[in-house]
Amino acid sequence: MHKSGGKTSFNKNPGMRGFSTTELVVVVLIILIVAAIAIPNTMQAWYNMELRATGDQVASLMQQARILAAKNNSYYTVCYQTTAGVQQVYLTQTTLASTTSCSYAGGTTPIIALARQISAASAAPTTPAPYTYSLDSTSGTPCDNTCRLAFSPRGLPCKWDSSSSPAVCTAPAASYFVYYFQDSRPNGWSAVLVSKAARTKTLIWNGSAWE
Repeated sequence: MHKSGGKTSFNKNPGMRGFSTTELVVVVLIILIVAAIAIPNTMQAWYNMELRATGDQVASLMQQARILAAKNNSYYTVCYQTTAGVQQVYLTQTTLASTTSCSYAGGTTPIIALARQISAASAAPTTPAPYTYSLDSTSGTPCDNTCRLAFSPRGLPCKWDSSSSPAVCTAPAASYFVYYFQDSRPNGWSAVLVSKAARTKTLIWNGSAWE
């Protein structure tokens, strides 16, 4: 700082200059590029987390059906309904002589709600390929969303068949069970595996394989 003619002036420090317009534009472009890459990956991860959480919830409900069936010496079926646009999965205690395998009994019925964008598939998908349980050596056709899953008084999974009277639910089952769920994405799939021994596992389609 120095005085000249009664006026005070300041020397500019070259190291304290501001950003130029070009530099700001470059920084903004870099931020936009990084966001364009990161946001889709983040959304993909979020959707997959929801699918896995849905599978885990359904698997837990199936284990609850298994425990209740053995505890109460009764059959428990896994049922679906849609309320206010949200699909729900619930359990029904029933007998082979019953005329219905699914009946929602209100607050006394174990029930879960799926995420709003997720629903149970109507059948096994064709794309991706259905999951194959390599540890199962039986030759029977795996049961999927077209089958009604139930648990026998022994706590074993069985395919509920009400085409005859009384109904039939043979345990141990001829093969394992896989139930599929999907979200709004073409490749947004999860699945719940139920082995013949009633073990459950959640699976996610990663775009090329079930994991």
